[in-house]
Amino acid sequence: MQLSATTSTIHPKNMSRRQLAGFVLILGALTAFSAMSIDMYLPAFPQIARDLGIPLGMVQLSISAFLFGSAAGQLFYGPLADRWGRRMPLLMGLSLYVASTIGCACVRTGEGLLFWRVVMAVGGGAGMVISRAVVRDLYDTAEAARMFSLLMLVMGAAPILAPLAGGQLLLITGWRGIFGFLGVFGLLSLCAVAVGLPESLPAERRIRRSFAEMMAVYGHLLRNRQYVRYAIALGCVAGINFSYISGAPLVFIELHGVSPQHFGLFFGANACGLIGASQINRRLLHRFTPRRILDIAFTINAAAAILLTTAVLTGIGGFPAQAALIFVCLCMTGLLYPNVTALAMAPFDKAAGSASALLGTIQYTLGATAGALVGMFHNGTAVPMTATMAFCGVVGLCAVVSKRG
Repeated sequence: MQLSATTSTIHPKNMSRRQLAGFVLILGALTAFSAMSIDMYLPAFPQIARDLGIPLGMVQLSISAFLFGSAAGQLFYGPLADRWGRRMPLLMGLSLYVASTIGCACVRTGEGLLFWRVVMAVGGGAGMVISRAVVRDLYDTAEAARMFSLLMLVMGAAPILAPLAGGQLLLITGWRGIFGFLGVFGLLSLCAVAVGLPESLPAERRIRRSFAEMMAVYGHLLRNRQYVRYAIALGCVAGINFSYISGAPLVFIELHGVSPQHFGLFFGANACGLIGASQINRRLLHRFTPRRILDIAFTINAAAAILLTTAVLTGIGGFPAQAALIFVCLCMTGLLYPNVTALAMAPFDKAAGSASALLGTIQYTLGATAGALVGMFHNGTAVPMTATMAFCGVVGLCAVVSKRG
């Protein structure tokens, strides 16, 4: 594949299997920045708090700082990617990400940690925005859904491997070494993009407008009801996942006596279920439309989450029932994410970067809010987590089935 800064030289049909594998691996790494940046340092929270002399709650706040920073930062890259192409904003963002990991590794205060986590989120947001835009540049709706499912095979491995790798690095290098590893990950991604990811948006398809005019595109997107419904649905999918991440340690370890070592097995099994469902989605798309799969998956997800809340309130089925229903909920998100993303992006060709950016902002804002609600209503039971998951499932279902477009 020949690189070009001005014309699109990339087309899936022209790639060899090796080139396609490299292309998917690069895009998968870009979509994994959020999971890597969040999950890898989770085992280090107590050590960070002791080392910096700050409350554990302030370290936990760094997750929210990252999520809201990511939500805001993604808005910045959309207009840039539509105006200047995909590669330049992506290289800028990855460079900022690498610099921020150095800042995180060198902090001496809690305020410094929060600041650099926000900067890290802004830098990493480029990968999440532009990877979606590249897929939209190259594929139609059904093919895009299949590609997003394939990317989840790479992206879904992060929640399994990142905590395990973080725990091992904690023993060898301490918590600062975790951010050093993330810096290396960012640097390798930067080099891979520079060498192996051609421009997907040719010059003739770029939007030649002022930055203010391009920002106004967001207003146009927000007036598109179909886009907003799918964006809300994607935010609800994120809400389901972040509610689970926020509440899982309490539910598994404190309420049901699962050891921290075995907790990793449950966490990994649920992540494997999500990955498996995303790969089943690729096969289902040969027989069903993305919209049909989306409707059924959201229905099953909402029903499972409501049953999960009922099981928690009544105690029926005990821990096995709760673990099984959590597994079903998370498996459904493996079907929901690729299809709702493809459907949301489908109508937008020239403004794919802006559409991707706003989609990510809404996704992370709603997801972070759902995770915060679990903590806000903490009462020592699993109800805040399960009720938030059920609420997100029902709202997401309503968003996709209302006024079909």
